[in-house]
Amino acid sequence: MYILSTELAQDIVSRTMKIIPYNVNVMDANGTILASGNPARIGELHAGAMLALAKRLTVEVDAAGARNMHGAQPGINLPLTVNGQVCGAVGLSGVPDQVRQFGELVRLTAEMILEQAHLAGELQRDSRYREAFVLNLIRYEPAREADLAAWARRLGVNFERSHLVFLLELDDKAAGTDQALSELQRLQLRMLARQPSVLTASAAADQMVLLDFHEAPGPHDAHWPQRRLQALAAMLREECQQPHTLTMGIAQSGMAGVAISWQSAQTAARIGRARHPRRSRFSYYEQALPVLLSGLGSGWEAEELRRPMAQLKAVDKSKDLLRRTLEVWFEHDGHPAATAAALHIHRNTLDYRLRRIGEATGLDLGKLEDRFLIYVSSLLTT
Repeated sequence: MYILSTELAQDIVSRTMKIIPYNVNVMDANGTILASGNPARIGELHAGAMLALAKRLTVEVDAAGARNMHGAQPGINLPLTVNGQVCGAVGLSGVPDQVRQFGELVRLTAEMILEQAHLAGELQRDSRYREAFVLNLIRYEPAREADLAAWARRLGVNFERSHLVFLLELDDKAAGTDQALSELQRLQLRMLARQPSVLTASAAADQMVLLDFHEAPGPHDAHWPQRRLQALAAMLREECQQPHTLTMGIAQSGMAGVAISWQSAQTAARIGRARHPRRSRFSYYEQALPVLLSGLGSGWEAEELRRPMAQLKAVDKSKDLLRRTLEVWFEHDGHPAATAAALHIHRNTLDYRLRRIGEATGLDLGKLEDRFLIYVSSLLTT
């Protein structure tokens, strides 16, 4: 049963009394006055409303009838319904012949206010339900798969489709944490309006998760992740009022895949910011190897993999000159001419620096295996 609140009752009274010259009372399902243009009557039982609620019909009370009803005043009383359920009544005080013409107008206005509030409440509850679902997916626990499957059926989500997790991060330093959180809440409502199939959740005060599904039937489309990244980035440029970055994780299927995509998006964002601090859009697919290698970050093996870069740092006294040379060399796939041009140095200078790097690390950069080892070392040191 829909419960009519005091706040909504007062809203009905305030809005309707702006357009009609009569006092308006709003009663709950028991006939108790919740709000009135005459505050002294709030809390009283309204005899006319009780009769209208019992009959589920409009009840008019004239002067003679009012004398026979305790505390009653002349007027007209109409039951209020939401989704077919009677939830209260609205009454207009005055001579029935004079207020009758306003009765239906007031009732329709009141029911419209109640229905809007009901829909808003349903939408808010649904949004919270969807958000809790997403948060449980990115923290996936196999023991909860049956519960998650039930949630998915209720929401109409099919995990046999490919899906992607996107990570939106706001620059809370530019706006402050409270404003960032408010912006995320606004963005979630806008996303629900523009892309209702995308499930969202606030993962932190400045982070939002977006779970998107591949809607197209048929064979797997290898290019759909990039198209979705471009489309979401364009939409967020329109909607987001704060500086932000958007990162796309790896495409997966199945409920357990959501957590994998989320983790890959987080790692891709961290690596992307370190390597390209001025960019605002990152993707797992643009840095798949660094993301995959990030799982090698602990244990004695990781220490050995990091050793070449540690050795290089120990001898690089010129503000990371050699490390920067190595990074640009990798960015240009080891092509000497392109690397020298990017560094604005002569080829001979580049050769000299590469020899110093080899001497410092004990690696032969002419060998593929040694090149790969120092490349992995640089990625794990990022």
